[in-house]
Amino acid sequence: MPRTSAAASSAAASAASAALPASFEEAMEELEQLVARMEAGELPLEASVAAYKRGSELVKFCAGQLDKVDSQVKLLEGDMLKPFNAADAAGGDD
Repeated sequence: MPRTSAAASSAAASAASAALPASFEEAMEELEQLVARMEAGELPLEASVAAYKRGSELVKFCAGQLDKVDSQVKLLEGDMLKPFNAADAAGGDD
């Protein structure tokens, strides 16, 4: 049993110090795996704390990605509406 705990602790510690994921989808996948391991009670206390810390980093990363996409969508919507409104105004004068 001690080997499993040490391995789990080591895995959680390395996950906690891992770099941010390359994409939103990778972050969500890693977060889901962390949550599943924590809910299953597979991790000793110290590893759970490290996993919680990593999970917090992943949540912040995902929130940032969603904010970026939200800003991009708003910008695109604004760009799409401007030509449409200008075309309507020009078309109404003919």
